[in-house]
Amino acid sequence: MPITLPALPYDLAALEPHLTKENLELHHGKHHNAYVVNLNKLLDGKPEANKSLEDIIMSSDGGVFNNAAQIWNHTFYWNSMKPKGGGAPTGKLAEAIIRDFGSFDKFKEEFTAAATTQFGSGWAWLVVDGGKLKVTKTGNADLPMKYKQKALLTIDVWEHAYYPSFKNLRPKYIETFLNSLANWDFAAANFAQA
Repeated sequence: MPITLPALPYDLAALEPHLTKENLELHHGKHHNAYVVNLNKLLDGKPEANKSLEDIIMSSDGGVFNNAAQIWNHTFYWNSMKPKGGGAPTGKLAEAIIRDFGSFDKFKEEFTAAATTQFGSGWAWLVVDGGKLKVTKTGNADLPMKYKQKALLTIDVWEHAYYPSFKNLRPKYIETFLNSLANWDFAAANFAQA
């Protein structure tokens, strides 16, 4: 069964003015879709084509892993944002952030540092690892599930994530993500399953 491009959880223009419709058309419609097309070509006629995306990720390497993981990462990223998002979480997730980071501001510092210092292409993540919240970063297609971590929230720091909206201003994009886009409801739902 072919892998399909998941629909965005909101309209292409829903994240404006922070991420433009053009930005999402390019990122979702071109970049994300290219991983879907490539993975289907790589799996055509192979038994792996009947596996779930997660099973493909955990049992593959090379091009199959890279494309499968990028499909998963990007789908998770779209859900990590919402219109009128940002701010601070509430409830049990907020309590866990204070417990494990000391304060929400300290979490924001760590998340910003991870996203800013990820050299080249990659991701910054809020994860549960061994029952504790941590900030991690991964390069290229790498992702937390490979390390038995539960992802709660991610930001894509590949240049195509913030061009053309932010040009080369990655720190401004990260600040905007935390202040205006982060979907804390999605993160809280993931935390409840951890």
